[in-house]
Amino acid sequence: MTRPAPTDAHVPTFDPAFRAGLEDLLRWRRDVRHFSPEPLEPGKLERCLQSFALAPSVGLSQPWRIVSVESPAARAAALDNFRQANREALAGYSGAQAELYAGLKLSGMEEAPHQLAIFCDEATARGHGLGARTMPEMRRYSVVAAITQFWLVARAEGVGVGWVSVLDPERLSDDLDVPREWLLVGYLCVGRPRQEAMTPELEERGWETRDDSSEILRR
Repeated sequence: MTRPAPTDAHVPTFDPAFRAGLEDLLRWRRDVRHFSPEPLEPGKLERCLQSFALAPSVGLSQPWRIVSVESPAARAAALDNFRQANREALAGYSGAQAELYAGLKLSGMEEAPHQLAIFCDEATARGHGLGARTMPEMRRYSVVAAITQFWLVARAEGVGVGWVSVLDPERLSDDLDVPREWLLVGYLCVGRPRQEAMTPELEERGWETRDDSSEILRR
């Protein structure tokens, strides 16, 4: 005989006003590059980071590992990493696209008051391998989902997040002295944005345009 699943008498109802607000949140989430240097008020970043514990993860493995990059030496190493990687990336473009790339601000690392390196623990025992034996990359996808959730919670708190990907991940892992089993997923700049915009900066600068369609293949 099986027991009925427990019920919660306080299951919320998400009314039209809530759903409209959620859509606004999605539309106003931006990849922030321009930050005010002042630290966030005490407790705000920690409150946003609590969202990681609520994020979905394969096998309930919760493989994210968060490193707060605070020391001048660690920040200098991360910034130098970005600058070198950015020079190498620029060399891969030519003509007008190279000129456009050179004018893009692709990192807020020089002014963001808070900086987080988010890793995936590929060797975690949590979850006992469920769902990751056939697709081990699901652990990294779980970390991406957690970062996205944090991003939205931060935006709701008036906090900007910028995801820096122009980096050498192995070098950053060495500079931050993290376990070899940890793979870098994202380097996040966090703080008060200097400006708000509904349009992505890359679209404003003419790098790319957003495609609002969602093509679905049917089989």
